[in-house]
Amino acid sequence: METVRKSITFTSQQNEWIRLQIEKGDFTNDSEYIRDLVRKDQSENLKLLELKNAIDEGFNSGVSSKSISDLMKEVDNGNL
Repeated sequence: METVRKSITFTSQQNEWIRLQIEKGDFTNDSEYIRDLVRKDQSENLKLLELKNAIDEGFNSGVSSKSISDLMKEVDNGNL
């Protein structure tokens, strides 16, 4: 995968936070920490998009003939 070099600026407080994450041993350098944040953001946004699509699909599917208790039983049984 191709990489692109970026130059970014942080406040002193943000820089200290990054430094602490590296000192804790969670990351080996600044770049690794920032890439991890970007991956987490991408994953979270993908989850939100999937949720939005599921909600849209639900709205577009019309009104169900099932009662709330029937739906809850299906959820409890892992069918929904």
